[in-house]
Amino acid sequence: MKALFYTGNKTFEIQESTPAPLQPGEVRLKVAYCGVCGTDVHIYHGNMDKRVQIPQVIGHEVSAEIAELGEGVTGWQVGDRVAVRPLQPGAEHPSDFGQNHIGKNLKFIGIDTSGGMQQFWNVPAYTLHRLPENLSLKLGALIEPLAVACHDIRLAELRKDEQVVVIGGGPIGMLIALVAQHKGAKVLLSEINGARLELAASLGLATVNPREEDLVTRVEDFTQGAMADVVFEVSGVQAGVDAMTQVPRARGRIVMVAIHAQPKPVDLFRFFWRELKLIGARVYEPEDFDEAIALAASGQLPLEAIITQVAPLAAAQEVFETIDGNPAGLKYLLACQ
Repeated sequence: MKALFYTGNKTFEIQESTPAPLQPGEVRLKVAYCGVCGTDVHIYHGNMDKRVQIPQVIGHEVSAEIAELGEGVTGWQVGDRVAVRPLQPGAEHPSDFGQNHIGKNLKFIGIDTSGGMQQFWNVPAYTLHRLPENLSLKLGALIEPLAVACHDIRLAELRKDEQVVVIGGGPIGMLIALVAQHKGAKVLLSEINGARLELAASLGLATVNPREEDLVTRVEDFTQGAMADVVFEVSGVQAGVDAMTQVPRARGRIVMVAIHAQPKPVDLFRFFWRELKLIGARVYEPEDFDEAIALAASGQLPLEAIITQVAPLAAAQEVFETIDGNPAGLKYLLACQ
């Protein structure tokens, strides 16, 4: 079979590979599509070379069909269409408090272990979620990032008619905005990229470019002075951190979605002064995948619109280079067969 290996130094190579033997409790997947995540781009940039085992197959936003069942696997059949929830909980640590999806010994499949950018991929059966027949495998590859958005909104305890500001209009920010809008919230998306702003506007979202307009003033106008009930920080940059404390109402909620790998200054006075709440949101739980699949299958979200390009696995190097030079793009998929 063909597999895409990250070999370091911003380089991917297609190589012939033999599928690993199936272990008890595993299934072998025939991978249809694998999305390129922001984390994959961080790996491409070399920022995670101490974590991945070079050379390594990466990727975790997968839709697939089951090709083979390992010993002891029940409830599944060859040919079943699935999405993968790529979390491998380890032994529970006392500090986990039952939250094994963010446990201290958690491994992320596709980063800490071999990933989905290959034709066949072995994963534990407990990671699978069934895709309905009316949902294409192409859109099935969006279930993992859509589950992130569902998880973030669930942790925010978002209610209908609340006013939301999403800071950052990349793939996850766009999905959060769309899911929040679907749930009846009034959403304003803050983004500096013109092409992403145009796309968001075409999908019915209110937008603001904080380089061209004062964000606080725009939020005041958008909410008739009430300010945001919920703010999602999805930009990952200092300007987003600065803005997130300026636009909530009293006792507003801020959901930290972006990965800020290095400490950044935060206006803690605003938390004290306005009794703000900060909520961390990392990955997802099974119910978030179930909600994402139901939403995608309902056809009520314009998911096709956020797919920028579908390319063959052999073109992965060019895809990563395109992403590097084209911040206007959103979701890129690799067709693995």
